[in-house]
Amino acid sequence: MTTALRMSNLHVPTLREDPAETEISSHRLLLRAGMIRKVAAGIYTFLPLGWRSVRKIEQIVREEMEAIDSHELFMPFVQPAELWKDSGRWEAYGPELARLKDRHGREFCLGPTHEEIITSLVRGEVRSYRELPLSLFQINLKFRDEVRPRFGLLRGREFIMKDAYSFHATQESLQEHYEQQVRAYGRICERLGLSYRPVEADSGQIGGEVTTEFMALADTGEAELVYCDCGWAANVEAASTIVPGTAKDADQKEMERIHTPGIHSIADLAAFLDVPQYATVKTMAAKDADDRLVFFCIPGDRELNPVKASRAVEDATLLGEEEFDSYGIPVGSLGPVDPPANTRVIADASLRDVVSWTVGANNDDYHIVGAMPGRDFEVSEWADLLVARPGDHCPRCESVVEGARGIEVSQVFQLGTKYSEALGATFTAENGSEQPFIMGCYGVGITRSLAAVIEQHHDDAGIVWPISTAPLEVIVVPLSIDDAEVWPVAESVWRAISESGVETLIDDRDERAGVKFADADLVGYPYQVVVGKRGVAAGKVELKLRATGERVELPVDKAPEMVTRIVSEDRATYHL
Repeated sequence: MTTALRMSNLHVPTLREDPAETEISSHRLLLRAGMIRKVAAGIYTFLPLGWRSVRKIEQIVREEMEAIDSHELFMPFVQPAELWKDSGRWEAYGPELARLKDRHGREFCLGPTHEEIITSLVRGEVRSYRELPLSLFQINLKFRDEVRPRFGLLRGREFIMKDAYSFHATQESLQEHYEQQVRAYGRICERLGLSYRPVEADSGQIGGEVTTEFMALADTGEAELVYCDCGWAANVEAASTIVPGTAKDADQKEMERIHTPGIHSIADLAAFLDVPQYATVKTMAAKDADDRLVFFCIPGDRELNPVKASRAVEDATLLGEEEFDSYGIPVGSLGPVDPPANTRVIADASLRDVVSWTVGANNDDYHIVGAMPGRDFEVSEWADLLVARPGDHCPRCESVVEGARGIEVSQVFQLGTKYSEALGATFTAENGSEQPFIMGCYGVGITRSLAAVIEQHHDDAGIVWPISTAPLEVIVVPLSIDDAEVWPVAESVWRAISESGVETLIDDRDERAGVKFADADLVGYPYQVVVGKRGVAAGKVELKLRATGERVELPVDKAPEMVTRIVSEDRATYHL
């Protein structure tokens, strides 16, 4: 990148006021600092400074990928429908997949991910186990037609990602490369200056049995996670925690049907019976892929995890209120005792040792106390169904877990043979047989990482960039460009710092000092060299450290050398 820039030649349209549509700090500051501009909902133009930061993130990612022998290529953004139909995802992916037709009526999509394209490529190129393992990556645009784009770059429709794909002859080879990717992803987070946690996660639409998300901790994050001091952490959608507080020592009772007029919630029921909410059982109605009725039973004080529910019963979906009548059940007061014929009852594993349950009676205004599984009703299957939460116990060491919010910046997957089998991608194994490739997939949200860095690094005045992602490292701020003493010194210092290889900008605008200072803090240049009349008269310039606000005076003749040394030391902490 160019190391010597003039503000007068650089488009940095800063804003004095917060844009009305912004909800989180990164969105607000990227707009105010003149780094992005909205084109449409979830679609942005990156202005020069924003693009410089994007390129720096890309460079860090490239370096870490190349260090583990993953090699860069570039795949098309527009993808043919045939490959997606072969993989089964053309319909399964849902409305987030933007579909289109060319002038000949052939179907395409805007790529939200590239498993199909890369598998098709390797299928036609790699023949033998001797050519494996193979790891390839790209940095490319993606498009997902989000139903509600929000939070700027965190929930956009068009975004930039690094996605890598690896191909292996054995599970052991995949595991080895997967662990290399996990370590590389940790280094990427550290070099970006992110406070993060690797967490167990759900694989979602990508698929695969083993996956890890890398979460940048932030109160504004959309993801919830639980973690333990032992090092275990998981997204609440995937976390299997030990649930405390269930009434495992409840006595055996006679089943009794009681009148509960006007009781429509677990909180109301618990208050009516004078028992804690966890001593009740909540039943949620769903249907499976064959429209068969399913009752999910969970402790009354907990929430059903839809991801786990669909894992317990394939394609299970909760009933809409308008569907209850067709199944002959009330909207409230559901329970496992005498459900409609052929109803599957799936209960959370934490209820397995509960002797008697307090449940709905499948009749409005009635509940049942003392219902016993095995005596009064049957459980078809026990499963992990709950959304994990702080206060649960760690599955690894049984300590109490804590909660946090996070921004998913990257994720790694062990795909197995999901795509290679679907697309007929095979190689000749050492024993001469044809085998499907064993695959891994590894993604980093480039533009999402940019937003995550700002969410963690800002203050009331603006962005506080780590030097690894700052669009420029140093700004020289002459307090007057017309002063015959100030300007020559400022220009000389700027040129000398630039010539040492430090990315340096000089604010040569004819603006008041207050405007220049406010913009320098807003954009967040890590180091600000202030050149004023009084300082020049004393042979000094002032260096301000944006991260701490510390100000130090430097001799004019030593300033370039001293600033260069400070920048070099800062770079080294991020392995730049």
